[in-house]
Amino acid sequence: MDPREAVRIALRSIRSHKLRSTLTVVGLVIGIASVIVFATFGASVKAEVIGDIEGSSANNVYAFATPEDDEGFDQVIQPVFTERDVSALESLSGVTNVIPRGTVDANSLTFGNDTIARQRVTATTPETFDEGSVVAGRGFRSGTSEVVLNERAAQSFDENVTVGDRLTLSLAENRTAELTVVGIVNGTEGQLPVSDFAEGSRVYVPVDPFYRTVVESPSVGVRQRAYPQVTVVTDPTTTEATRAAVESYLREESDARQLLPQRATLTARTSGDFVAQVASVIERITRFVTGVAVIGLVVGAIGIANIMLVSVTERTREIGVMKAVGARNRDVLVLFLVEAGLLGTIGAVLALPVGLVVGYAATRYAEVTFALAPVWMVTAVAVGVVVGVVAGLYPAWRAARVDPIDALRYE
Repeated sequence: MDPREAVRIALRSIRSHKLRSTLTVVGLVIGIASVIVFATFGASVKAEVIGDIEGSSANNVYAFATPEDDEGFDQVIQPVFTERDVSALESLSGVTNVIPRGTVDANSLTFGNDTIARQRVTATTPETFDEGSVVAGRGFRSGTSEVVLNERAAQSFDENVTVGDRLTLSLAENRTAELTVVGIVNGTEGQLPVSDFAEGSRVYVPVDPFYRTVVESPSVGVRQRAYPQVTVVTDPTTTEATRAAVESYLREESDARQLLPQRATLTARTSGDFVAQVASVIERITRFVTGVAVIGLVVGAIGIANIMLVSVTERTREIGVMKAVGARNRDVLVLFLVEAGLLGTIGAVLALPVGLVVGYAATRYAEVTFALAPVWMVTAVAVGVVVGVVAGLYPAWRAARVDPIDALRYE
């Protein structure tokens, strides 16, 4: 049979059952569009998160202690980096700064008559504030009773806190500190990139005089401040080489290696390592959710198989006439396969724009930049067409085996 004639007959059959064909195509459209929506949304989130991490901290090396069996995002456990370690890291080639970070236990934070519970505040050095992250005011100075809040913390009270306001910080051991707000920031340098995922309120105070966690340095034998995490800021052109130097120091000379608890290890990671980790997690989530959406494709395939079986039954007499005038089994097989393939193709073509529009709307709602997932899009469309053909195989085979004598007697 001429392929064009097969397509013409298939289209005529589809048009003669418009409602049934439309419902079958709709089922396939939903399945393919769902795959495209979840794939594009996952690609958009991945691009957004990775862009944030790479853009904000590409030249940082993060050092901390983490459990050996930690298979998720790195978990910082306890203070092991002494002041000696901080000084030694600052002296490494390619290092422009070292920013230690620790936490100070707290009970509450009071502004005027408004008090909010606060379990801890972050103690760090002035170098953690760069010009790009300061929204108002400036960073604090060491040795002062100054405090910097992020935007969310400044909005935590009934009345927003601004630069120049006074806060009362209630600390452990019944201590209190009167603090002057000198800056509002929307981020800091030195915090782990994954910390940005939880945009909680953050309060920053100077290490001197608020951070009091000390240990005895194994190297010099005196008690020094110890931090759970330090960030080594490097020249961007030497980040990898500096990371290697940091790892070598931590492994061979640091106080941290001797203060390290059992079943823990020292880790030095760049933002690239975090990017790979985050990308892997998002990729797995996307594959899982997209896999769920594939169920829609299965439902669409069942719909096509169902309508083709019904079509074989309804057209039994037509098949008998075709065979009586010389049509071969192969011609009948091709005819029904073409019809099933056309249904799959129509569904795939319609699903592509639908999936992109819904995916774009989802990214707008989530406030992330829209990004395409071309591999998933091509795969979804191709699978839709293949599903249509595969779903029509059995009905086509069954039609081809219809006995012409019995078919002509069929009413």
